[in-house]
Amino acid sequence: MGFLKLIFNFYINSSIHVGLSCYALVRMTQHMFQISVDEPVAIFAFFGTIVGYNFVKYDALARVQRLQMRKELKTIALFSFFALFFVGYYFFQLQRITQIVAVVFLSITLLYTLSFFPNKKNARNWAGVKIYIVALCWVGVTLALPVLNANISITSDFYLKCIQRFILIFVLILIFEIIDLAKDDPHLKTVPQQIGVKHTKILGLLLLLPFYFLEFFKSNFDKNQLIINLILVIIISLFMLFANEKRSKYYTSFWVESVPIVWWLLLLIF
Repeated sequence: MGFLKLIFNFYINSSIHVGLSCYALVRMTQHMFQISVDEPVAIFAFFGTIVGYNFVKYDALARVQRLQMRKELKTIALFSFFALFFVGYYFFQLQRITQIVAVVFLSITLLYTLSFFPNKKNARNWAGVKIYIVALCWVGVTLALPVLNANISITSDFYLKCIQRFILIFVLILIFEIIDLAKDDPHLKTVPQQIGVKHTKILGLLLLLPFYFLEFFKSNFDKNQLIINLILVIIISLFMLFANEKRSKYYTSFWVESVPIVWWLLLLIF
């Protein structure tokens, strides 16, 4: 039992789970825009998410708390190195425009983690902007990259899906911020820190309305997608309502991050 828990913790801490969530969203995009299966961009997103998230999560920790997490960090660092190899391999299988946009979002990730100016904090510590940067990166990687790589024409549907995807990620991050309220630095000015948990939940639930109803404005209206999105809205609403600071770390790191995977599985079922 202890061995299984060790494996599960590695699965979570090494960002494999969040990588699968990103992969699922790329596959959702390919379905929505009727793109034939383009594995290179999906796998690039999967391994790129693993490398990016591990870099963001453990960069400061590796420097500040080197001794406390030495063994775990070494294992995750080794795994991330192999993941980086696959990132490079699949990067060169992408279209040139996709590569350029991917580099742009890589730069945003670096800006989020590293301080490029003397005596200045990195973007992760800029008050109130963390949630927007993360949501923007997810939209770029899971929606813009697969569309660009397939040479799909940019229409109003693309912009509608960008708004919809941004709202989805924004709401999911709100749940993370509620759970992490007691641990987050007050200077971060996360949404719950500024308006309180109750109003954050109300905001999240209200944002799910445009997320759902934007589907009606798509040119290729899909009734099955409405059913799938309704189930997704109900699931997210329950996660939002039951979120509190006393929840286990697995509430967000496993269950909430499973939402994109569930969305994709619902698509396969329907």
